Amino acid sequence: MDKPGRNVRILTYNVHRWLGTDRQISPGRIAEVIASCEADIVALQEVRAGRLHKGHPDQAEMVAKQLGMDLHFQPTIRMLGDQYGIAILTRHSSNIVKSGRLPCLSSGSSFEKRSALWVSVDVEGHPLNVINAHLSLRSRERRAQAAALLGEEWTGHPDCADPAVLLGDFNAPPYSRSYRLIASRLRDAQLSNPAGEPQPTFHTRAPVLRLDHVFVTKSVGIIAAAPVRNELTRVASDHFPLLAELRVQPASAGVTSGQVKATSKELT
Repeated sequence: MDKPGRNVRILTYNVHRWLGTDRQISPGRIAEVIASCEADIVALQEVRAGRLHKGHPDQAEMVAKQLGMDLHFQPTIRMLGDQYGIAILTRHSSNIVKSGRLPCLSSGSSFEKRSALWVSVDVEGHPLNVINAHLSLRSRERRAQAAALLGEEWTGHPDCADPAVLLGDFNAPPYSRSYRLIASRLRDAQLSNPAGEPQPTFHTRAPVLRLDHVFVTKSVGIIAAAPVRNELTRVASDHFPLLAELRVQPASAGVTSGQVKATSKELT
């Protein structure tokens, strides 16, 4: 007999500040892409918040409202009244468990403070921990950030119980040390792609690199995972969205969604 569980569609997408390859800024177009994927949970990177024009609504909030989803946003850059960062959108009841900086090895000030965002999502009574991250372009720094995500403050934290998903733009192809570090502890959803071999997610004009990933813990079933490639996604951003359909099993004994307490720390 199959174990009880719920299917959930989860998407990770670097939206490139809503800037498409046609040089047009269009939050609405990104919302259209997300809607077409019929995702339940969406992890976004390079999100621009603030008003595109005076009198217009906040861009991140506008996308969430258009999709009918709740928005959790954490900035990594604040500049001239605008904010850029990472976000998680969800159709399910959810709360931020933690947001925080990832290790920075640069001796000088860093323009973008790489961060992660951890949200607890209640998928019809099935608690799911979701951690969204956007890692550094520098290989040594990226390895330190990958190690931190596996450590006791993030996926290794007692409250980050199985089932859990770690996803985002890792700037790490499969041959990189940071990817291999994470893949040694968590399962890469694209390796279970029933349509064939894992497919690259970057660049949309000539996809050659698999930089965006969905990693899952052992109890999460992987039904399918692949980039979404069509006429719209080829122009909406420089990354393809990566969509995974997962099967979430009941929580392990001793942990329920109500027992995960919010300990959100605002990024500054």
